[in-house]
Amino acid sequence: MIAADTNFLVYAHRRDSPWFEPAQQALRQLVEGMATWAIPWPCVHEFLAISTHPKIYRPPTELSRALDQVTALLASPSVMVLSETAGYWLVLRRLLSQGQVTGPRVHDARIAALCLSHGVSELWSADRDFTRFPELKTRNPLIR
Repeated sequence: MIAADTNFLVYAHRRDSPWFEPAQQALRQLVEGMATWAIPWPCVHEFLAISTHPKIYRPPTELSRALDQVTALLASPSVMVLSETAGYWLVLRRLLSQGQVTGPRVHDARIAALCLSHGVSELWSADRDFTRFPELKTRNPLIR
């Protein structure tokens, strides 16, 4: 199962992103495909925070449009939204300890732990910080 990270979702949403076209094409494969794919809940929250942030995008995405985008993604019949499970804490603790992760990178460890807890085989992301978690295979589908 492939999971989509925040930056990938933002690039596929923002027409002013230089990665808009390839991100939108890749995301369309997931959304319209038959294979189960996933979005971690923290990525949904972060997508909303980033796309509507007036200091990041000028103009920012209107909240109603960002909410509609999330609704459309969650309407995909093959999507699974990842949340914490009973074993999540053990995975998160292990990732934090092994990677000596502190501060803002705890957020990335949370996403990695959710993915690993749910059997994600690959996280699509443009964020290289996930290399701290070698258990989780990451790939940037925007670079060939």
